[in-house]
Amino acid sequence: MTLLTNQSIKQTTTLKQKIMGGALAGVLMTTLGVAAPMMALTQSAHAAPASNLTAAKNLNKLLTNTKSMTANFSQTTKGANSGAFTGTMSVQRPNNFRWETKSPSEQLIVANGSSMWVYDKDLEQATKQNVDSQVGNTPALLLSGDPSKIDKNFKITQPYANKNYYVLYPKSDSASFKSLSMSFSGGKPVMMVLNDSLGQTTSIKFSSIKLNPSIGSSQFKFTPPKGVDIINQ
Repeated sequence: MTLLTNQSIKQTTTLKQKIMGGALAGVLMTTLGVAAPMMALTQSAHAAPASNLTAAKNLNKLLTNTKSMTANFSQTTKGANSGAFTGTMSVQRPNNFRWETKSPSEQLIVANGSSMWVYDKDLEQATKQNVDSQVGNTPALLLSGDPSKIDKNFKITQPYANKNYYVLYPKSDSASFKSLSMSFSGGKPVMMVLNDSLGQTTSIKFSSIKLNPSIGSSQFKFTPPKGVDIINQ
């Protein structure tokens, strides 16, 4: 096992851009998975937007009802680091999530209330980060954090009051993305759309969604395999 510092993280930074900026972030509205919210916006062209306060309350209610969730995901990124990924995810409040990319390469994010691991099997690297400093302004907060605190980190808008479609703008200048949209169907989050600070747009469609299942705590624990490089940030 090798312990690395921040000076040795170029490859891991690329990984984080793919996973955190992409997989946990959202989706370009060109795939079939994103057609539904685009149609909703077109059909509701004359609907009035909700006020920011109402939008925050509506989103808070939806997210509060999502205490845990498992799903498959398909992710597409358009931009400098274009690519497509598929995998599985699990989230459970507070601050527990597992995001596992299975194709075309195996990558894993595991987080609990105190730490977050980013593991790349091909690179044989595992990066450990502090959850508080990394998750506060990321899309992961939406599904695993405290819903009542989301409006402290994001400006929340609901372009059409009769649609469960929300666009969020981070209040922090240091956030890794410029805007994030989130769509719900039947009370379930079904897709996310992210425009990041690198000029990329990433799309995620969730499928086989299970809302509020029982998830074992072991899903949110990670022990680096023997021989991998460990990076502390």
